[in-house]
Amino acid sequence: MTGEGRRAFTLRPMALTDTATTPPYRPHIGPTRQYMRDIVLGVNDGLVSIFLLVVGVVGGGLKPREVLLAGLTGAVAGAISMAAGEYIATKSQEEVFDSEQDLEWEHIKFHRQRELDEIRQMFGDMGLPADQVEQVVAALDNDDEALIKTMMALEFGVVETERRKPLRAAVFSGLLFIAGSLPSLIPFMVVTTTGAGLIAGAIGAGIGLFAVGALKTVSTRKSPWISGAENVAIAAAGAGISYLVGSLYNAYA
Repeated sequence: MTGEGRRAFTLRPMALTDTATTPPYRPHIGPTRQYMRDIVLGVNDGLVSIFLLVVGVVGGGLKPREVLLAGLTGAVAGAISMAAGEYIATKSQEEVFDSEQDLEWEHIKFHRQRELDEIRQMFGDMGLPADQVEQVVAALDNDDEALIKTMMALEFGVVETERRKPLRAAVFSGLLFIAGSLPSLIPFMVVTTTGAGLIAGAIGAGIGLFAVGALKTVSTRKSPWISGAENVAIAAAGAGISYLVGSLYNAYA
């Protein structure tokens, strides 16, 4: 197999620190890490999409009950679309990985030396000394399961514990889209004027967007304030455009 698709390795030098200032050990996120994209995208898309939809139809002059109907319809359609799209995309990706793994087994069986040479080169590119590379290659040559897992990890970035389940990805995306739509819709279930509903919805969606932006820094380890504010700012800009479109429609339709 050629080196196409091989992941580049960038080694970051570790700064030497005094043991007195060494931070405590921090564990990794865990088994939900591979679904972080679905979690963040699902709830964030629900917050942004439905809020912008509500802002647009309010600008278009709809009454509270009409706004609620439009929002509910958009929330259901969006959730189904997100779930279906994520299911198909994840299933397709996993099928590609399965196909590549089958091909790797074929290469190991019929072109073993070439695969071992690739392993040798990849570990060499990582900076492992030549004598240690040979020890690793020799060990892998004696264990086909370890060899195939190593090839999949280094060449395609595929680790079994990081594989995604299509149905789980779809459920995360769909349900969280619905959850994200609620702050914009709930006010229109109780208010009698669109102005009050829009203000309440904007506050709820803004809080939700800031929370999503801040919470994702648990995994990215960036500033929660900057991430949260960025998320709100993007949605606010979109809301302005949506309201303008709705107002123009209302004025000239």
